[in-house]
Amino acid sequence: MTYAVDSFDTLPRMPSWVTSRRAETPETVAFLSGAALSHLHLVLSHNDVPQTLLRARLALRAAEACVTHQGRPERSAEMRDAMAFLQPGDSPGPAGEVYLSWRRAIERPVLVNALHRALPDLEPEQIAVWLDGAGQGAPVARAAAVVEAVLTDRPRDHIGAVLLADATLAHALGWSHVVPLLAIGLKRPDLRKRDEELRLACHRALVDAVQEASRLASDLTRRVARLREVAPKLRAQGSDDAVALFLSQDALPPMALTSLRSDRAARRFCDRLVDLGAVRELTSRDTFRLYGV
Repeated sequence: MTYAVDSFDTLPRMPSWVTSRRAETPETVAFLSGAALSHLHLVLSHNDVPQTLLRARLALRAAEACVTHQGRPERSAEMRDAMAFLQPGDSPGPAGEVYLSWRRAIERPVLVNALHRALPDLEPEQIAVWLDGAGQGAPVARAAAVVEAVLTDRPRDHIGAVLLADATLAHALGWSHVVPLLAIGLKRPDLRKRDEELRLACHRALVDAVQEASRLASDLTRRVARLREVAPKLRAQGSDDAVALFLSQDALPPMALTSLRSDRAARRFCDRLVDLGAVRELTSRDTFRLYGV
């Protein structure tokens, strides 16, 4: 007998000995973070994983973590609203600016000019100095060195420190784009550490962040498979372009689906996708709704 296997079931699973660890020695902590990153590398290389959408969802988590470190009350729902309904010339507010930085960071390959676009307050030359100063050592050590270098020069710039650290990590691992991990895993007290203590904090943070990223990748792969399954059933003109947007964006208001020609058609299209179990309505509101995979 032959059993059908859904594509998302073929994603490698994080070994339990990584996530159930109680390690405290530097050697064991470093070994476990390396195992976790190796696991994530396999996940990211899987053809069915929606890479762009995964980075977009992790960018929202990274922004939420950074805003929490600042002591601000905004969470993912408020940041989604700030960006989804932003009008030309409007300011997204402090929390929205953090989210905008992360959205820009994950959109383009890891290059100094792209990182400057995400962090416009920093000069490209300064970004290059920090990245070059990380040296050619192990990926996590290089990322920790960037955190320390940025915070030595700019003690309050936690966002720049973790964003550039994640960029350094991605580059060292051979990934083309920033994958937010350290920004999610590092706690505010960790950013006051230096040298070996900071490196250990980065190793521990990565084990937790990779576990979260892997679960998210599995969930999004399953949800995207459902969206692709129902896509041929959609009869609306412009539906292919609308589906493509859902495959790359964390959240969308109906008005963003311009290929559907009218706001009314876009709202009906989104409601149809919800009925088919292909996307979710993310706000629980009657108006100004947002939808996402």
